[in-house]
Amino acid sequence: MEKYLIVESSILPEVYEKVVEARNLLQEGEVKQISEAVKRVGISRGTYYKYKDYVFLPSQNFMGRKAVISFTLMHKKGILSEVLNELSSMNANILTINQNIPIHDRANVVISMDMSDMDIMMDQVIKQLANLNGVYNMQLEAIE
Repeated sequence: MEKYLIVESSILPEVYEKVVEARNLLQEGEVKQISEAVKRVGISRGTYYKYKDYVFLPSQNFMGRKAVISFTLMHKKGILSEVLNELSSMNANILTINQNIPIHDRANVVISMDMSDMDIMMDQVIKQLANLNGVYNMQLEAIE
């Protein structure tokens, strides 16, 4: 089970902030390649890849929270609908849904959502969704 914490950065190793900084350089288009970003902030590519999916900055306005979650779902009627219904029951506002063509009876789906009306913590959201039938794999890609 994944567990999310908000921690004051001064007690963490500096490398976490550098990973966030490198990702921001890439997202803002200041650099085009990961190798450029990690060189500029002073970390290795291995360090970047190790932590890039686990370290995020909260947005300044925590009331307008957004998240992106990727799933591997069983290609069976109603599975995606069940995921969406579960998110709806948590008061998530779905912003986008991207689904690839199923291969080997599994479909990759990416859902972005507004979490500002949710009263549930992200670790609980992840746990509940992971327990749904037909959800093979899921990952929190980003949170703002």
